[in-house]
Amino acid sequence: MRLGLINSAWVQANQPTQFGLQKTKEIGFDCIDIFIDPLDADIQERRLIKDECDRLDLPIKSICCVAVGLIDFNPSVQRFHLERCEQYLDLVYEYGADNLLLVLGEYIWQQEVIPPEEQWNTAVEHCRTLGAYAERLGIQIALELEPFKLSLLNNIDNMVRFIDEVNHPAVKANIDVSHVLLAGDAPEDILKLKDRAIHVHISDCDGKVHGDLPPGRGVCDFIPYLEAIKELDFDGTISIELEYSPEPDKIIEWVEEAYRETAALMDQVGLRG
Repeated sequence: MRLGLINSAWVQANQPTQFGLQKTKEIGFDCIDIFIDPLDADIQERRLIKDECDRLDLPIKSICCVAVGLIDFNPSVQRFHLERCEQYLDLVYEYGADNLLLVLGEYIWQQEVIPPEEQWNTAVEHCRTLGAYAERLGIQIALELEPFKLSLLNNIDNMVRFIDEVNHPAVKANIDVSHVLLAGDAPEDILKLKDRAIHVHISDCDGKVHGDLPPGRGVCDFIPYLEAIKELDFDGTISIELEYSPEPDKIIEWVEEAYRETAALMDQVGLRG
C-alpha cells in the first residue's frame, strides 16, 4: 500500500496550495489526497493542483467530498447535491485519481419526525446513482464511516449493510482507523469489509472524541487494526488525516511527525510497498 496525506492539513493551517504540495513530496509521501470543492475552486486553482502534482510526481489518489445534503428531506436539495457530487466525480477523473471519498450526512431531528429508514433508503438510491456515474468514468466511491451517534454510517455493521444494499461495484468503503476505534468496533470487525474496502485514513484520538492527531499522540493501538487491513488484501492508500492543528505555525513539524510514526507502523506490519 502507499502512504499518502490529505492536503487539508496544510490548507487549514493557512498554507498556500503549492507550498503544501511541495512539502508533502519533500517529507516523503508517496501520494496525496485533495480536499477541494469544484464549485468553489476557480480554474487556475484546479490547474495549479494538477500541474504541480504532475511536476512533483505526486499522484492524486482521492478527492474528499462532504455531501450531507444527499439525504436532506427536500428533493431540490438532494438534486443539487447529486449534481455537485457528479462534478466532484468529474474532477476525480480529470485528476487521474482513484476514488471520491464521500461523507454522507446524519439523521435529522433525532430520527423522530422522518422515519430513519426513509433517509437510509434515500442515501442508498443516490449512492447507487452516483456509483453508476463513477463506473462510466472508470473510478470508484469510498464511503467514510463517521463515528457520531446520528451518522448513517457510524459503525462497520452499518457500513457493510449499506454497501450491500447499494450493491454497485463502484461503491465501496473507506476505513478510518480512529473512527473505527471511536465507533467501538474491534480490529477483527474490519475483516467484515473483505472485498468492500478500497481506501484508508489514519489518525489518532483520545478514545472519546474525534481527534485527527498524529499517530502516537492518542490512545489508538494501531498494529491490530493495520494487521486486519493487511488481511483484506487490497491495493490502496493509507492517507494521514490531520485537521485543525492546535499549533498551525508548527504544521511542518506536525506533518513530519505523523509521517514518521505512520511509516514506522506500516513497516512494522509490512504494509507499505
